[in-house]
Amino acid sequence: MQASRSGTFSIDTIYLPVLCILFASLLLFSPVAALAERPTITKIDPPNWWTGMPSPMLLIHGEHLTDCAFKLRNTSASITKQSVSENGHWAFLDISTDSATPGAFLIEARNADGVATGSYTLEKRRDASNQPRGFSSKDVMYLIMTDRFADGDPGNDHQPGIPYAVGVPNAWHGGDLRGIEKHLDYLEKLGVTTVWITPVVQNREPESYHGYGATDLYAADDHFGSLNELRTLANQLHARGMKLVLDIVPNHVGPAHPWAEDPPQPNWFHGTKANHSEAVGTFQTLLNPYAPWRDRENVLNGWFVNLLPDMNQENPVVSRYLIQNTIWWIEEAGADGLRLDTFPYVGRTFWHDFHSQLHSIYPKLTTVGEVFNGTFDMYPALNSFFAGGIARSGDEGSIDTGLDTPFDYPMYSALRNTLLHGAPMSLIVDTLNQDGLYPHPERLVPLIGSHDTKRFLSEQTATLPKLKLAFAILLTMRGTPLIYSGDEIAMTGGDDPDNRRNFPGGFVQNGQNAGNNAFDSNQRTEPQREMHDWVRFLTTLRKTTPELQVGGLQIEDVTTDSISYVRGSNLDRGCSNGLQRVLLIANKAEHPATIRLSTGKTALQDCTKATALLGDGSSVHLSVGELHILVQPESALILRLN
Repeated sequence: MQASRSGTFSIDTIYLPVLCILFASLLLFSPVAALAERPTITKIDPPNWWTGMPSPMLLIHGEHLTDCAFKLRNTSASITKQSVSENGHWAFLDISTDSATPGAFLIEARNADGVATGSYTLEKRRDASNQPRGFSSKDVMYLIMTDRFADGDPGNDHQPGIPYAVGVPNAWHGGDLRGIEKHLDYLEKLGVTTVWITPVVQNREPESYHGYGATDLYAADDHFGSLNELRTLANQLHARGMKLVLDIVPNHVGPAHPWAEDPPQPNWFHGTKANHSEAVGTFQTLLNPYAPWRDRENVLNGWFVNLLPDMNQENPVVSRYLIQNTIWWIEEAGADGLRLDTFPYVGRTFWHDFHSQLHSIYPKLTTVGEVFNGTFDMYPALNSFFAGGIARSGDEGSIDTGLDTPFDYPMYSALRNTLLHGAPMSLIVDTLNQDGLYPHPERLVPLIGSHDTKRFLSEQTATLPKLKLAFAILLTMRGTPLIYSGDEIAMTGGDDPDNRRNFPGGFVQNGQNAGNNAFDSNQRTEPQREMHDWVRFLTTLRKTTPELQVGGLQIEDVTTDSISYVRGSNLDRGCSNGLQRVLLIANKAEHPATIRLSTGKTALQDCTKATALLGDGSSVHLSVGELHILVQPESALILRLN
């Protein structure tokens, strides 16, 4: 209606504003408005826990959690502490499970506008007979980059938003846990006893096939398979008397992790996505007790490759989250050991706490840390600085990392420099002579290559005989030898990512196997067969020879081109009282070498019999006080003496 000539107002003019106010009030106090502030729970870390374990701290993700009261329903477990992030997206709950029994219960978050619940389960932890077994020098470790070994389930190759292309170096290729499981016969026959797999946590990024850019620390990536498939792999390994080593990365997460945009606490990371330092410089700086914090800060707090968000382990909540996460994976998967990524880039206090808690829960668990600067100038003084068993000075004072052992990258450097780059064999001896820097040199994990290095055979001067010589030394020296998947079949590959080519026969491309099937002895090429049989012989020899597994080591002789050392027990007693020795002589020269060893007052004293275990065309003459040996070019001789 319109206003009349007499000046009266229409209903539109008088009542419409009132109606609008009333309607707005109804909306404000209606159930729809209340739902806008109702809490939600979308994720709980960890997703489950166990009785008889340290009580957990839960990290809950959701919306509108700020003013919530949290309760546990249907359980004797209780909340002892809670805190919520300023934006209401994250809540931390300390849970006491001391009096709780296994079973399911509800976690309730309630505010004035509503309630949200999340289900949770406390389980019974693994039996004593199913606890981590650990690895030792009796084992042969084998590194598998899961995405590049074998595709056992083509159904998980294509994941939404993630490119899949077998022939593209930095794309996902389809290798998975089932692929590893299907080839356990191959690994067992090769002589492998311990399998280290690269991280299996969720990596929802186009080029994170390697597993080192986590986007969820409590989920297995769908490309690799399910958590059940990881458990199955561990169980199948254990049924064969083999072991599983998981790759753990407390240093960083991937740039696509939700935390990068929405951290649970302001100091969850060292810096932020928009404002952080890069991990520049070398971790050698950490050895200098007189260096200013300025020189060490970027190593410990910088973002790796200026991309990966660096976890702030100095924050007690972050430290607890990361340690708890590791416990969860060990218990869920049934792992026997851990490989710890980018070890020097994390502070010593965290590692001390990490190992103290893990070793108290899993006494036989063993850990091996990556201490590698990507070059050939690694040296024992640097490597041993991070080994557990002795307190070293750091920013937090003198602290023992608790690490069972670092990888023996100094020996990697020595082997490559001597066999490929012209250094004298004395470099190997110099490296061994510094074993006293380690509290436990027998725990070291020597290697000739890994997924972070150029393949041995792709070095400029490499040959098949040199690789065989490298394996002969690797599989007869102290420590737990590591084989990088593919080296045993003479695979080649340059710098990353070329060093991560697919294992031949593990993948199908255009309906056919991509390359010959090197898993099948009948399909291997001649170089593949020769190298595989050589490695298998050496692992078998190691398995059947206690002296090579746990014996001491004594250097008998070294020249520019050769090295001779003995393995055995009670080396100061010679061959008396039935003691047996194993002698390795390696000759890298392109001509035969005559080696004369004086056996008096050595581990070979009183040895009267020498039996060749390896070494075609070599000759041995043992007399009182002397051992004369002719070793063929670029070859190794292994003798048993008693």
